[in-house]
Amino acid sequence: MLVTKQLVLQRFWYPVVPIAQLLNGPQSFELLGQKIVLWLDASGKPAAVRDRCCHRSAQLSKGKVVNGNIVCPYHGWKFDSNGACVHVPQAENSPISTSYKVSAYHCAERYGYAWVCLADPLKDIPEIPEVADPQYRLIHEFYEPWHCAGLRVMENEFDTAHPTFVHTETFGSEEHPVPDSMEFSETEWELHFRSVLGVVNPSLQKQNLKMAQDKTVRTMHMTWFMPFTAKLRIAYPNGLVHIIVNTTTPINDSTSQIVQFCVRNDTEQDTKGEDIIAFDRKVTLEDKAILETTDFDVPLDINQEQHMLTDKPGIIMRRKLAALLKKHGEVEQIRR
Repeated sequence: MLVTKQLVLQRFWYPVVPIAQLLNGPQSFELLGQKIVLWLDASGKPAAVRDRCCHRSAQLSKGKVVNGNIVCPYHGWKFDSNGACVHVPQAENSPISTSYKVSAYHCAERYGYAWVCLADPLKDIPEIPEVADPQYRLIHEFYEPWHCAGLRVMENEFDTAHPTFVHTETFGSEEHPVPDSMEFSETEWELHFRSVLGVVNPSLQKQNLKMAQDKTVRTMHMTWFMPFTAKLRIAYPNGLVHIIVNTTTPINDSTSQIVQFCVRNDTEQDTKGEDIIAFDRKVTLEDKAILETTDFDVPLDINQEQHMLTDKPGIIMRRKLAALLKKHGEVEQIRR
């Protein structure tokens, strides 16, 4: 599936830029192959429009923000958050034509990021209720591009067979090449997966978990939010809950922006945030090394690749995405 060719994927929300970056001025981003620019308007809310002035096509992201409007660096035209031109310096006393506008996109702040939807949204931004729970803390982990498909990352998050072979330096256990249990349930827009997996505890993880054992058990409740957001709720025997939220924002067909944060029911005094990030980062770099070797054109037709029992979550994802395309009158676009 080539994500830039499937128009229905423009109808979902994706985190694109940390809000903190917008404090420094306009930021450019490529979302599903489209160049957009983001900035903070006069009320401090994020805004997103096409990164191309309607006058002579200069990049608006090279300009500046004045009174909440973005100013083109070429001739100084100003545009508001709706994409309408509100000032033309060369025509101070003339009315501005309504044709002087650029495409504007849905934009909202959530979880410390500016989220964008390029067309009318089919669903709201995924809900992570623990972020608002005072018993939990939010830790931003990393934000970077990976050269792989978002669907590959989503399948990997739900793949309980790979840790033995990929996560050899972190938590993978040779004694547990498959999980002890797997349970599935679906809604129209989500996949819920419950699993129990035996893992090992290297020294840093022992410190993070406040556990002395060399081995432990992860009880995982994972939620896939169509199309490219995963929530992994990992519960440990000592009561600690470590929630990882990962969104693979599609830059283009071959590259995804990986946005990951975690939510935990402990405090900085219990475990330093930098130690939590260090361990999770080591895990994700192990994933990245493998995922960037995979084909970005992930076939939704399950007959195009071979499968095993632990691939069931990925098979469900592919079938649900294929059904989504069919419902909206689209066919899977692939490389030829």
